[in-house]
Amino acid sequence: MQESIQPKFYQATVRCNCGNTFTVGSTAKEISVEVCSKCHPFYTGTQKAVAARGRIEKFNRKYGINK
Repeated sequence: MQESIQPKFYQATVRCNCGNTFTVGSTAKEISVEVCSKCHPFYTGTQKAVAARGRIEKFNRKYGINK
């Protein structure tokens, strides 16, 4: 392996918009992301209930179903 053509490998700090930080191996020193496992709706379980509720209400309004 030729050392002169290989990129530098760093312990990168990943910063999320929610404020969470963690380290990974990367060729960049710092990485900025919009969502991480701490704030992503799939991992937190917050999106499923909210999205389903909206779809149910939309279906009920479309077909005139009253509760």
